[in-house]
Amino acid sequence: MPLFSIYSEKSVGIGDFSDLRLAIDWCELTGNSILQLLPMNDTGYTFCPYDATSSFALESAYISLDDVSPSGNGVVSKAVSMLRKSFQNKGNSSSVDYRIKDAKIELLRRIYTLEKGALDSKDFKSFCADNSYWLDDFAAFKALKLRSGGKPWYEWDAPYRDREEAAMKSFLRANAEEMNFQRWIQWLAFKQFSDARKYAKTKKVLIKGDLPILISRDSADVWSRRDYFKMENAAGAPPDMYCAKGQRWGMPTYDWDKIASDDYDYLKKKLNFAANFYDMLRVDHVVGLFRIWSIPYGDPEENEGLKGAFDPKEENLWAGHGRKLLSVMLGESKMLLCAEDLGMIPNACTEALKEFAIPGNEVQRWVKDWAVTHDFLPPEKYRAMSVSMLSTHDTTNWAAWWENEAGTVDEALFRRKCGDRGIDYEAVTRQLFDPDLSKHGRLRWLTIVSSREVLVNVLGKKAEELADFIELYENTFKEKEKLSAMLGQKGPMPERSSAKLVEKAIEITLESKSIFSINLILDYLYLADVFKGDPYGYRINRPGTVNPNNWSLRLPISMESMLKHKVCKKIKEMIKLSGRI
Repeated sequence: MPLFSIYSEKSVGIGDFSDLRLAIDWCELTGNSILQLLPMNDTGYTFCPYDATSSFALESAYISLDDVSPSGNGVVSKAVSMLRKSFQNKGNSSSVDYRIKDAKIELLRRIYTLEKGALDSKDFKSFCADNSYWLDDFAAFKALKLRSGGKPWYEWDAPYRDREEAAMKSFLRANAEEMNFQRWIQWLAFKQFSDARKYAKTKKVLIKGDLPILISRDSADVWSRRDYFKMENAAGAPPDMYCAKGQRWGMPTYDWDKIASDDYDYLKKKLNFAANFYDMLRVDHVVGLFRIWSIPYGDPEENEGLKGAFDPKEENLWAGHGRKLLSVMLGESKMLLCAEDLGMIPNACTEALKEFAIPGNEVQRWVKDWAVTHDFLPPEKYRAMSVSMLSTHDTTNWAAWWENEAGTVDEALFRRKCGDRGIDYEAVTRQLFDPDLSKHGRLRWLTIVSSREVLVNVLGKKAEELADFIELYENTFKEKEKLSAMLGQKGPMPERSSAKLVEKAIEITLESKSIFSINLILDYLYLADVFKGDPYGYRINRPGTVNPNNWSLRLPISMESMLKHKVCKKIKEMIKLSGRI
């Protein structure tokens, strides 16, 4: 449940830390014992939680103004009410208006002038001392950002860009007040998030956090610890069946040798800070600990991930590299680590996760016998050491997948493969795909393409030249029909999704052998009939794209309405029947 996607009658423009209590109440009411969040780090103004400006600092937009406002100060209370009215928390807005971030910070500055006495408190001083490893650099980074009009640090004046000692001392003295404000902001966020975690404990709900594999190039971490990063690289992902040109994320990769020379202190500090808020931790892109797709920073962006290579290059180094990092993480933290292990995963990673008992992810649409039958696996065949789910924040919700993607191939990928092989794309697509059922950049197979022999004949090449085309076909042809049968659907295979169909799909994840089952809030709420129109529009992120619709989805229903909705009883019944309560 992304915090930015929810809202209550009291929140101001975006979900905040106080709304976590309502989310926890909803979990208790529905029988869910784990609440999983996206990364909660400060995102700057990209608003992407996986491209944060700090591995430690929390997002200031999530601060609850009601919990900060000085008691008895009518002027501040009125200002909060006016701000709430300006950014009304109504279900008629499908996206977060991120102007709320600056508006909140402006009001927090006014409150700060009234609350300066808090800076003398033992609690505030302890927070600053305990977190000096990152907090001082972050406060300086934010103050310098303000001075430079928001420019990235690598475009600052050289003395500040390169942290020249004399210039930095002078700047810190002149901007001590601004830095204290930034520390105060982080203290507020820390207190409010910690309080929400304590509340979760009283409700016996575990909080699962998310540790991004990378950090923004324009971050306090990279600015202050440049030697920990390979600035000449841009991280990404290689091409696959879902992203034809791969992905270019842009963040620098780590210089793990340098981090190791400091006894992995940077990694350990990140884990220790996260432990203030989480019982469990999702390790994002865990395969990146073994090898990361590294693209030359100067490569044209239109190439996306095509020109990358793995780092380390030598495959025989991957196992030792990843195992060492996982060992450090397991030895440092009491949080239960889980792994995001989707995509092309080498055996070295799979074997290490199994050995270390770190649960991976089982996303229903990809839990298949990929090599032989190409069928979906029944729930009893899911990995026990895994988290089962219908969807992730990077995919379509299940209903949108069913209606738009199941039984399809990526249009851009198919076009590129045809071009590489000298195949007439326009001619063969007319013979292979149904134009009426192909949309959103996906191509749906015609039912007459009933065998690999038919495919090979249409493509006009020898079968041995078309192994990748055949693999695409066998893993996607009649995908909907296969899953429909496993879901126990009677009669014709439905093209459109329905609450009943999603319910059956959720039951598979709940009944699976997976030790945990954590479903996206969008999939659970599909049972409540609160989404209108094409479900494809209800998406949290589209990987490999930068657009205002990413990381801004708001639910069409408030937390108060969710708590009163009859679907809560339905969800709890489903979880009870699965034996997970």
